[in-house]
Amino acid sequence: MTDLESAKFEIKELLESQPLGVLATQNRGQPYTSLVAIASSDDLRSLFFATTRSTRKFANLSGDSRVAMLVDNRSNEVSDFRWAKAVTAIGEAEELEPQKSKKPLAIYLTKHPHLEDFVSSPSCAFLRIQGSTYYLVTRFQNVMEIKPTS
Repeated sequence: MTDLESAKFEIKELLESQPLGVLATQNRGQPYTSLVAIASSDDLRSLFFATTRSTRKFANLSGDSRVAMLVDNRSNEVSDFRWAKAVTAIGEAEELEPQKSKKPLAIYLTKHPHLEDFVSSPSCAFLRIQGSTYYLVTRFQNVMEIKPTS
């Protein structure tokens, strides 16, 4: 397996194993972060999350769709300095229309069946981040940049 294939495998494994990610948005240059339940497409081209339209994160996204999503497997132990992995996805978020979101929504609800009522609510927005770049960090300082299309 090449380094690129190995990195993509690690990213996919991390995204599949972790239920939550930290979404970073911004409003006029002021960063804002939120915990969100996440799911990813098999090809790593998309990440999915849901939020109500009344949230600060949704308001921020309405003004600027550029986002970063951090997903990690830390255990808050000293061993994390050697073994924890983190991936940051950089991309743009867009709300998916219901008729275009059947497959992404199925991916999301397979991972988070307990959120079905939440995502079915009229006040909920279902969003996709199209990741243009991933940054995988292992062993606390090894960083690889990966494009989903490469």
